[in-house]
Amino acid sequence: MQVLVRDNNVDQALRVLKRKMQREGIFREMKRRRFYEKPSEKMTRERAEAARRARKLTRKQAVRDGLIAPPKKRQAQAGKVAAIQARAIGPTDRSAR
Repeated sequence: MQVLVRDNNVDQALRVLKRKMQREGIFREMKRRRFYEKPSEKMTRERAEAARRARKLTRKQAVRDGLIAPPKKRQAQAGKVAAIQARAIGPTDRSAR
């Protein structure tokens, strides 16, 4: 994995590296390998992960085919969007009231 450091901006390069590592699943892998995992536990975990992937795939396919409604957006996301939009508009002039 490679990250370029531009203009000696190490903080930004570190953020980019962490984001890449997160996408690749390296942190999850490190956490999983911290302790020994018995072969039977590994097999159980892998089967559960495969079942989860299969459910997700069938759910996405059903949404795409129109058999089920897409999942609703969570309230926390809606609040974040409103806050971001408010910041984009800028501060209001409260002294004019």
